[in-house]
Parts: sequence; structure tokens; C-alpha cells
Amino acid sequence: MLNNIGLPGLLLIAVIVLVLFGRGKVSSLMGEVGKGITAFKKGVNDSETEAERQRVDQARDVTPEEAERKKV
Repeated sequence: MLNNIGLPGLLLIAVIVLVLFGRGKVSSLMGEVGKGITAFKKGVNDSETEAERQRVDQARDVTPEEAERKKV
């Protein structure tokens, strides 16, 4: 059913939404959506950075301590 919407159908839906909610309400909603997307991207980048830091920390801890080397 939704496979055949096309450009005219999308334009009709956009016009109906504008008539129902008004331009101010739709523009404020789009602004909030943009802020949400920006916050999501920032969160993804922060988690990737944190995961990279953890990998680097684990890679540093591979060598045994001086006392352990003497035991072997």
C-alpha cells in the first residue's frame, strides 16, 4: 500500500500536515527533531571515543611487571 505513494502523495501529505498544525508548530517540531539528531550523533561519537580509549588502555597493560618477569 505504501509502496506507491510517490512525490505527489508526499506533497499532499505535507500540505495536509501544514493545514492541520500550522507553519509555526511544524517548524518548531522540525527544530526539535534536528536537535535530537545532533544529540544522537554526539552520543555515538562520544561512545566510540570512550571505547577507543578503553582499547588503548588495555593494550598498554599487556606487558608484565618487573617482579613477574623475574619469577619466570
